[in-house]
Amino acid sequence: MWAAFGWGLFAGSSLILGGALALVFPIRDRLLGLIMGFGSGVLISAVAYELVAEAFETSAGNGGIALGLAAGALTFFLGDTLVDRMGGAGRKQIRATAAGGSALAIVLGIVLDGIPESAVIGLGLLEGTGVSVAVIAAVFLSNLPEAIAATTGLVADGWARSRILGLWVVVTVICGLASLLGYTVFDTAGPAVLAFVLAFAAGAILTMLADTMMPEAFEHGGKLVGLLMTLGFGLSFALTMLE
Repeated sequence: MWAAFGWGLFAGSSLILGGALALVFPIRDRLLGLIMGFGSGVLISAVAYELVAEAFETSAGNGGIALGLAAGALTFFLGDTLVDRMGGAGRKQIRATAAGGSALAIVLGIVLDGIPESAVIGLGLLEGTGVSVAVIAAVFLSNLPEAIAATTGLVADGWARSRILGLWVVVTVICGLASLLGYTVFDTAGPAVLAFVLAFAAGAILTMLADTMMPEAFEHGGKLVGLLMTLGFGLSFALTMLE
């Protein structure tokens, strides 16, 4: 059980790392765009081979995958719309600033993004196959540019450095708890429920990628992002096959 919390905490720790990097070093927009592109490819592969494939094997053709994908996509879409209206629309913008919206709303949006990703880590352990290196890598990489962008906005809002890092510690703990909940809440769930939850997470992550992460990656990283996205996909696939 605590392994789920620990792995979720580890994957979310890149939020602290990203925040610290943004406070100490000037990071070029193009580099961040390329990182986001690579992370997007890793996430797409993880969704396809770790979530949807597992949901398909678990569901036994009961229709849970389609329902889960739709529910996950709609849930993220509605939550994302609400966060945008609160001022968090720029949470994945590489140079997010206070003028682009409320910095706290940006952080709330990152929590919204991270919950399904972290819950998948716990669900993977629940399957008894051990932690997925591909999923851990995908979540870790996708968090870095988010934290860097949001930290820029918090600094622009006048937040002290210690307060910013403390906030990222709290969000990281939330990611760990989401992984723990993914393990404990569905510990006794049947195959149909597990298939639905896996597909739900897949739908939410795919919607997040198309809505925020990938457009930002291409805007700042340029055409090279396509190559790095494919590289991320291929490496994640290789990791999945080696597990």
